[in-house]
Amino acid sequence: MTARLTAVRAGALTTVQDAGRRGHAHLGVPRSGALDAHAARLANRLAGNDPDAALLETTLTGCALRPDRAVTVVVGGAPCPVTVDRRPAAWGAPVRVPAGAVLDVGAVTAGVRSYVAVAGGIAVEPVLGSRSTDLLSGLGPAPLRDGDVLPVGVPARQAPPVAAPWPGPPAELLLPVRFGPRADWFTPAALRTFTAATFRVSPHSNRIGLRTEGPALHRASTGELPSEGMVLGAVQVPPDGRPVVFLHDHPTTGGYPVIAVVDESALAAAAQAAVGTPVRFTPG
Repeated sequence: MTARLTAVRAGALTTVQDAGRRGHAHLGVPRSGALDAHAARLANRLAGNDPDAALLETTLTGCALRPDRAVTVVVGGAPCPVTVDRRPAAWGAPVRVPAGAVLDVGAVTAGVRSYVAVAGGIAVEPVLGSRSTDLLSGLGPAPLRDGDVLPVGVPARQAPPVAAPWPGPPAELLLPVRFGPRADWFTPAALRTFTAATFRVSPHSNRIGLRTEGPALHRASTGELPSEGMVLGAVQVPPDGRPVVFLHDHPTTGGYPVIAVVDESALAAAAQAAVGTPVRFTPG
């Protein structure tokens, strides 16, 4: 019989995530999955899991869990204090949590999202090939609530004996972009502003999109754009003129013009950019 985890404290927004649901955009289903894919894979590797195993993604305030059997856990991603029954434990390295003890993943000290990988993975039922929570479509398990119980899978192998280096959250977010497909809907001045100005991460950001504050980008065309397909990393400009970078729970279609697309390799850093972090878009 495998372990189960009870949520003693669910936190502000804790969700189950894995590598996501690729290949279903034509059905209107976003990819979803861990926003900081690098941190999620590293936490899983240190826990002895497959890199794409399901784990927990916390937001700002962490969470607290009680296993009914002893488990090995790795907390990584955004730095935060970790305790087991109120005793300090390692962050970014495997920790043994006895049966009935409380693992507390505290509020982040930098960044936004921490990852909790349990040896064996979170074994909720997959939907369309993924265990990820999708906040936009509602697929996958609901965000964690106090008292929820999560099943744990069978550990596959022994976890590595040493920790690994973790990248820190960005002090400034540099997002390489390729212009298009609707860059011609903006004035030449707006295109210059887009790559020359410094924006900041808005408090209205979420798993759907990283919203920015800063100078407005003015359109050359004021017409209506029919809804068209949206990709991960698309930089959409709504009527207020402030760019929005689509993240993993983004809609698969949209009617606001996309001025550019961010290289996917930069989105892990975007997942850890706290409110107020300076943002610059750089032509790729």
